[in-house]
Amino acid sequence: MTQPLSAEERATLKSAAFGAVYLVSNAEPGALSMIKESLAASNAFARTTGLVRELLTTGNLPQLPSGASADVPATVLPALRRSVEILRTKAPGEVASYRSAVLHATEVVARAHDGISANEAAVLASVREALDSAD
Repeated sequence: MTQPLSAEERATLKSAAFGAVYLVSNAEPGALSMIKESLAASNAFARTTGLVRELLTTGNLPQLPSGASADVPATVLPALRRSVEILRTKAPGEVASYRSAVLHATEVVARAHDGISANEAAVLASVREALDSAD
């Protein structure tokens, strides 16, 4: 890491990652699927390593977006782009790990209940685009 991450930057990275999971989970709502998806996301993040694992599995709970479901992407997707920018500046060696962790967690969540639906696939594509557009 070239520079330490501030508390605000850590919160952005964590909230963006969990927000991406939240987006996928809400693409196909349902109580049973939400439980399976939450466990899948937790397990996926717990399997990461290094700084990314520390960021995603320690500290305060992430601040998830509130408001209407249609408004959530307007918060989460820019936060994902900002997260990549933060890492590129302060911990460039962690960018690929962060992207991989978020993409893996969202894909695991999408598959957790009856496979990936069309709505989930669309959300996965928007998450991938947000993570890649910061280049």
